[in-house]
Parts: sequence; structure tokens; C-alpha cells
Amino acid sequence: MDWDKLKTFHAAAEAGSLTRASDALHLSQSAVSRQISALEAELGVKLFHRHARGLLTTEPGRLLFEATRDIAAKVAFAEAQVQDSRDEPTGLLRVTAPTALGALWLAPRLYRFRALYPLIKLRLLLADHELDIANLEADVAIRPWGSTQNDLIQRKLMDVDQHLYASPAYLDRAGLPDSIEALDRHDMVAYGPRHLAPIPNLNWHLVLGREKGAKPREAVIEANTINAIMKTAEAGLGIAGLPDYVARENENLVRVLPDIDGPAFETFFVYPEELKGSRRVIAFREFLIEEVKRWEQ
Repeated sequence: MDWDKLKTFHAAAEAGSLTRASDALHLSQSAVSRQISALEAELGVKLFHRHARGLLTTEPGRLLFEATRDIAAKVAFAEAQVQDSRDEPTGLLRVTAPTALGALWLAPRLYRFRALYPLIKLRLLLADHELDIANLEADVAIRPWGSTQNDLIQRKLMDVDQHLYASPAYLDRAGLPDSIEALDRHDMVAYGPRHLAPIPNLNWHLVLGREKGAKPREAVIEANTINAIMKTAEAGLGIAGLPDYVARENENLVRVLPDIDGPAFETFFVYPEELKGSRRVIAFREFLIEEVKRWEQ
């Protein structure tokens, strides 16, 4: 079988859409469709159910996708090894992180990495779900949770504290709470649905000061990303419990009850064992370690 056709099939199966596959492969949608049709004719089976919302793999398509996923990972590892055979770190490094951590803490610091390693091209893949690092959906990850995948190396980057934050406009309107009990008279911004929160105890401020099992404070608004919670607090809708990497450097937010600490959590740098000798990965890991030291000072 032609690898180009298999690569096109793999991209379409992974994306679930001809349009997204054509964007990923930098091909026209008609070229992607022709290659898939040619592969189906060569194999004598239908690989996709086509419908208005995109593509669904058939049973033969699902089996082929499992095989091409392994092939794609091996090709990606081979490309990484070739890039890392050069004297100076170079090539593409795909970094995944949760949206808030990646956009608000990591992205503003990357100009320093660019200055140190101008031959490394970074691609940020920000998502609140876990990309498959073991199969090289990304090269490295920064995560506020421990790895759930096998054959991965993880290094603790930092402990992140959480605190209460609100906008000056909200505090001018509602007053500054002077005790935990005073929070009962304030509007709360929270994560929802709560069972899908990417960080444990993200809604800690709703039960702060209450006995175990007691009813939590009601939130006036919920949002399903930390970034949206931060923006809602900025807009003056209430008090939010936020990780410090989101809010500490935000000029539009003020610490509330600054002596009260929320539950801390660990953040990790994760990468596949096959890339442990990668010059690009080592360079990025050492950069992150220095940035954490700078941030914690």
C-alpha cells in the first residue's frame, strides 16, 4: 500500500473531516477525497461512512486506523531522531498544555525561548483534554495532573497555589469581604460541570469555611474553562478561586482575603521515553525549569 494514501486516510480518520484533514496535510479537499477513494478501491472495502457532520470509520476503517496510528508514531519518532542528529537544536517541537496554563502562563514567556533557540519552531496545541503523547499527538506536555499514559517520563515543574480573586469594579460595588463568613454575601464564579474540572478542588471557594458535607455556596455563573472563569471574574461578576499562574500577573484582578490559601496542586513536564535524548526536548525542559525559578522568586 502507498504510504501517501495511508497518511491521508490516517489524517482523515483522526480529524473526522475531509476539510480538517486537508488543512493538516496542506492538500486540497478534492485531493484528499481522491486518495481515500483510491485506497478504498485498492483494498476493496469501504473505510468511511460519509455524512453531513463529517466522517465515521467503518469496521475495516477502524482496524486500518489502529495500524496507521502505530506507523505514524514510528515515522514521527524517526523524523525527530533525524532532526536531533544535528549539532544545534532544530526542528518542530509540538507542545500541548491546558488552555489557561498554555495561553496565560506559557505563551508570554516563549519569546525568551525563541531568543535562545531560533532554529526550533514551536507549535502550541492547547486543549483541556489529554493528547496522546505516547503516540506522538504532541512531543511534550505541560499538565496540572500526573500522567495517565505508559512509557512516558514526567518531571515535576512546580507547585501551584490557588487564591481568591475579583475585579476592582466588583469589589467597589459589593465591598471587600473581611472574613470567610462574609463570602456568603458575595457572588461566586465557579467551574461547571463540576465533575469535569481539569484540576481537583477547583471549586474549593464554594465550600471554604463550611463543615464537611455542608451545602456549598451557589455560584451566580459557571464556565467550563479556567480561562473563561478568569474572564468572567475580570468582567465583575463575582469572586473566583483561581490558580496563581492564571491570575497573579493579571492587572485586572485583585487578591481577596490574601491570607487564605486554596488547595495547591502539582504541575508536570511530560514526554515520551523515546524522546529522552532529544536536544529539542532537553532545551525546552531546561528553559521551563529556569522560567519556573524566575516565576517563583
